[in-house]
Order: sequence, then structure tokens, then C-alpha cells
Amino acid sequence: MEVDLGEPQMLAIGQLADRTGLSVSAIRFYEARGLVTALRNRGGQRRFLRSEIRRLSFILIAQQLGFTLGQIREQLAALPQGRAPTQQDWARISRSFRNSLDERIDGLVRLRDRLDGCIGCGCLSLRKCALYNPDDRLGRLGPGPRLLLGDAPSEPAISPAAAIGSS
Repeated sequence: MEVDLGEPQMLAIGQLADRTGLSVSAIRFYEARGLVTALRNRGGQRRFLRSEIRRLSFILIAQQLGFTLGQIREQLAALPQGRAPTQQDWARISRSFRNSLDERIDGLVRLRDRLDGCIGCGCLSLRKCALYNPDDRLGRLGPGPRLLLGDAPSEPAISPAAAIGSS
């Protein structure tokens, strides 16, 4: 059964700001960058489709997760202009965004779980560093915190029996 929603509800920029929690200037900024689209009424005032609330909410959350405006714009480009995106439209974005989100989640979990131990950065300041990264062997794999970046030592640095006494 189809539901006729009639004419799309249009919102003034202030109404959109009130609903999204964004400032009017932020909405204008996103509009100028092509992330949202405003229509103009006869008086030249901006009017937005109600569906722009979801786009702005997506922008807000994606930015909080560290995505750049370019990355966000790339995702939003897949959505239709001039009509409210359907569930299928958002599902398409979700599938394409999922890998990037999963990588970020994995990185956050590694950071949470390993920050109090050796992260493979080469500082060698913790006792555990001698076990996981003796003589900064992980530095051969490249710069940065190799264990947080997903590298694993290729071989145990010392025997498991010796490791028990050094923790």
C-alpha cells in the first residue's frame, strides 16, 4: 500500500537549524560546499526539503567520526537531488561506508585495548616493550605505532617462560 505524502514539507533555514542543532551559518557553509541543497521561494528565502535533516545529521556524525568533508561529499553524491532519499538509497551509502567504518572501529578497539601496553612505537619505555618490540624490531616495518596500525611481530621476541618473569 502506497502512502501519498503530498507536497514535500519545506523548512526555513532557522527551522532546519532548530531541528538539527546546527547553526544557520553551518548550514549555509554546508550548502556552499554542495552537501545540502536549498530552494528559493519567491522572496528569495532559502527553503529546504525536510529530508535535508537526515543529510545534515549524517554530516554531523560523520565529521565527529573524523571523516573529511570530501569523503562525506563523495558519499552524499550517491543520493538523489530534489527528492527525499529512500531507504534503499541510504542502504547503498551504508554498504559503501561500512568498510571505512569497520576499519575505524577496529583501530579504536586496538587503541583501547593496547594503549596501556606496548604499541610498537619504538619508545621502549615500558617493560612490555622488551617483550613485544625488543630493540625496536617493529621499526623495520615502518614509522609509527606498528602494533596499533595492525602489524604483529613476526616471531616471539623471547620464550613464553621468560615472558612470565618480565611482566
